[in-house]
Amino acid sequence: MNTKSILTQNAHTLPFWRQPVSLLALMVFGMHMGFATWGALLNNFVHERANFDGSDLGWLQSVREIPGFFAVAVIVVLWFMREQILAVVSLVMLGAAVAVTAWFPTFGGLLLTTFISSLGFHYYETVKQSLELQWIPKDRAPQTLGWLLAIGSAGSLIAYGGVAISWKYFGWDYNNLYLVSGSITVLIAVFCFLAYPRFHGPTIQNSTLILRKRYWLFYALQFMAGARRQIFIVFAAFMMVERFGFQVHQVTVLFLINYLANMIFGPIIGKVVYKFGERNALVFEYFGLIVIFAAYGGIYIFEWSVVFAAVLYVLDHLFFGLSIAQKTYFQKIADPADISSTAAVAFTINHIGAVVLPALLGYIWLYSPAYVFVVASGIAAISLILSLCIPRIPSINNETIFSKIKA
Repeated sequence: MNTKSILTQNAHTLPFWRQPVSLLALMVFGMHMGFATWGALLNNFVHERANFDGSDLGWLQSVREIPGFFAVAVIVVLWFMREQILAVVSLVMLGAAVAVTAWFPTFGGLLLTTFISSLGFHYYETVKQSLELQWIPKDRAPQTLGWLLAIGSAGSLIAYGGVAISWKYFGWDYNNLYLVSGSITVLIAVFCFLAYPRFHGPTIQNSTLILRKRYWLFYALQFMAGARRQIFIVFAAFMMVERFGFQVHQVTVLFLINYLANMIFGPIIGKVVYKFGERNALVFEYFGLIVIFAAYGGIYIFEWSVVFAAVLYVLDHLFFGLSIAQKTYFQKIADPADISSTAAVAFTINHIGAVVLPALLGYIWLYSPAYVFVVASGIAAISLILSLCIPRIPSINNETIFSKIKA
């Protein structure tokens, strides 16, 4: 076990594989290995083994988002545990819960395993965002985050490829797939704990709850991003299973295409954010999402084909990559000491809508799936308006287009 502590600015003296960005990359890879398998199998597993309908799935996803809603509690955990250690512990929780998912094919059992895996996932994501913004220099953040996006997509690609091949050609069942992928995540987390020194950034982080008025736009963007994410995770994927009858291997192939696209375009997305700025990147993202969500609704109204639906699904997922612009926007406007605390607060804000929305929209889905995507288009439109409030060159004291007016 390596307990040596080292400043991130001195980490360049270490071999590249032991530097902070390599640790971030390995943890991202491990998280995606476990979480991708869980996501790839979920809709078919709950439909075939637990007889879920849209409402049941909505409740499951709402429960999954509860730990994200309470991500602000990370601040308290960090009184006793360093962020790097919490990230590793969270990965172990995620992997262990994924590994045993197939052992509990009931509504109550799935709520339990989903909650535990979600607790690990959301606490990991909270501290990961904080560590990225502390450890990666501002001038390299968009490009580096783009590469981390690609590495995470590679982990998902391997997981989905393993699911598709093992299911179709080797006859593996849900239990085999969940158990193996979850165990891989746990082993990667243990390696990260043993092989890497304890890194710490140049700025001591505030250890109390912080809400600053000048971060209001970042908070608002995070709230809308959480709502947008749930539309995709819950209902766009469920549409492919319920309306078009996709089987496990077909869903998995669709996910493979998604993550292959992200592997290719992740670094390009980072360069786009760096070159054109956060404002333009987010405006482009949300304008595109308005069109995509409206087209989802059109599938039910005009009975468009499965191929069209699959293309929309891939484009929808690809637009997720542009969300790194929200991270780099905050990095530019934040007091460096606020990053850890604000990451936890922002993650909680992100999940306010995410906890309520799936259950509510699940009932709307039972009445008309098209209406769910009408709501989604409205969410994207509001996000577009908020993105227009980002200045072309955000910085401390220039957080929004209104900052200079107030000054």
